Amino acid sequence: MKASKFLMATALTAVAGLGANSASAQSMTLCWAAWDPANALVELSKDFEAQSGIDMEFEFVPWPNFADRMLNELNSNGTLCDLLIGDSQWIGGAAENGNYVKLNDFFTAEGISMDDFIPATVTGYAEWPKGTPNYWALPAYADVVGWTYRRDWFERPELQAEFKEKYGYDLGVPASLEQLKDIATFFQGREIDGKTVYGAAIYTERGSEGITMGVTNALYNYGFEYGNPENPYKELDGYVNSEGAVAGLEYYKALYDAGAAPGSSNWYMGENIDAYKSGQVALQMNFAFIWPGVNADPNVGGDRTGYFANPPGPAGQFAQLGGQGISVVANTDNMDGALAYIKWFAQADVQAKWTEMGGASAMRSVVEAPGFSDAQPYNQAFLDSMAIVKDFWAEPSYASLLLPMQSRVHNYVIAGQGTAKEALDGLVKDWVEVFEDEGLR
Repeated sequence: MKASKFLMATALTAVAGLGANSASAQSMTLCWAAWDPANALVELSKDFEAQSGIDMEFEFVPWPNFADRMLNELNSNGTLCDLLIGDSQWIGGAAENGNYVKLNDFFTAEGISMDDFIPATVTGYAEWPKGTPNYWALPAYADVVGWTYRRDWFERPELQAEFKEKYGYDLGVPASLEQLKDIATFFQGREIDGKTVYGAAIYTERGSEGITMGVTNALYNYGFEYGNPENPYKELDGYVNSEGAVAGLEYYKALYDAGAAPGSSNWYMGENIDAYKSGQVALQMNFAFIWPGVNADPNVGGDRTGYFANPPGPAGQFAQLGGQGISVVANTDNMDGALAYIKWFAQADVQAKWTEMGGASAMRSVVEAPGFSDAQPYNQAFLDSMAIVKDFWAEPSYASLLLPMQSRVHNYVIAGQGTAKEALDGLVKDWVEVFEDEGLR
């Protein structure tokens, strides 16, 4: 159900302070995925509990089941979640269907400015329609696809000499996607310290969103567009399946064929982490949320690992946006408390502590602070990556757009069915049908 103007006005009055009397309910539930940042948020939220007198409860769902569980909750007008940290692609559907509270009036009343956050995260996590100042979330966790590499292997003189002789340039952080493929190929099947290792762990998972979150890092950089920016729903042909887009899809298949670890035909975040930490691969594609854990790992952490942003391709340098915003669920019975939490979480000192505890603030005062880029070995790569992000469709029909892309891309890249051009031509037809059903063509 949609929050009425009366309800919103009542909530704005009630949330003026953060004391225990600011919320009519003495407990509320925050829903998110089950991962390390969620555990950090539990600890951080103890400060809110102490200040507000509201008991925080948490519902964390494993990533493979997160979307189905939470979208079913929203679509059924469930009352489990008062606050939801939902994926960026859900924002259109949640806004159009009245699942999230529009926060503009609340932000204005509380002096919360979206100018204080990384612009890409505001667009990706909060806005609907995109490019308009209509906000349905506060940026909560900034994330993006990037790369880790075995710096200790790269620095071995004998490997540097062999690589230079073969490829004609120095073994190091790749300056392009083609160089990244060279490196993955170079390490594929190589013996290091008596163990056979492989080139790269890349996203290939078919069941949810994995291969889409991976292949876009190649597609974008070769010229793929979701449609004509001036007419996105009606002009897909020549953009989704452009010559550059076809070349980008061919590149991703070539990377998989030449440098992916054996048995990696259905890998996503967890499998890639395991492969990298166990010393199976020289390169790992993954969201930046894993970087603190990699840095602390006893086997690959410290100086043994380096980090870099997704390299450029012929059409530019982009990376797939991850991360989430925090929204107030419109069906909550604890509106006052939920808004109080948003107000608390939006404070600069809370955002700074959030990052210190293992979160990833999108607040500019945190990520632009002097010394931030050098505070952790991966911080500069994070900043470089967040500056080049693009995102998948965030339409209400997001799921209907995602499923055919997962299928078309996986069938070509992993199963070797047909050509890249045929896969993308088929995707255009699939998406045209979705937008026709939505009345957007």
